[in-house]
Amino acid sequence: MHRSFPFASLATGLFATGCALFPVLARDVATTEFYDPFEPLVPESVQASTPTAPAVAPPPIEVPPNPPKTMVVSTSTGEASWYGPGFFGNRTANGEVFRPGTMTAAHRTLPFGTKVKVTNLRNGKETIVRINDRGPFSGHRVIDIAHGAAHHLGLVSSGIAQVRLEVLR
Repeated sequence: MHRSFPFASLATGLFATGCALFPVLARDVATTEFYDPFEPLVPESVQASTPTAPAVAPPPIEVPPNPPKTMVVSTSTGEASWYGPGFFGNRTANGEVFRPGTMTAAHRTLPFGTKVKVTNLRNGKETIVRINDRGPFSGHRVIDIAHGAAHHLGLVSSGIAQVRLEVLR
């Protein structure tokens, strides 16, 4: 006895309940591989040879910012002096207002804005100044340093010092 059912009525009856019944044989289950969708698909042999990650995450690596690339254009030595209190509030040769604590300097010929590394040869202290004024106009001095830079170099009390100038680019 062979009975046939219309496919539409079978599908409607089975899917209306929210489930479908399909015949499953033991041989189908035996050959089917089940896997956990949240488990990585890496063979166990590879997992065994791969070192496991530590339980605690390593601290983040702190990368210092890249220092600006500077190149020494020229080097010279000579005597430096400093200036400050009597000139505060006046305009420098490039038009800026001269303020206390600035890291600037006066030079006879270097262009305004030039950065110069100044090293006090007596104590080894160094700083970088920006040329914004003209001078010095006294003796054979090579640079006149603003009060802030002079304080960093340790030449405020002596008034003058032998220095090395490195013009930076």
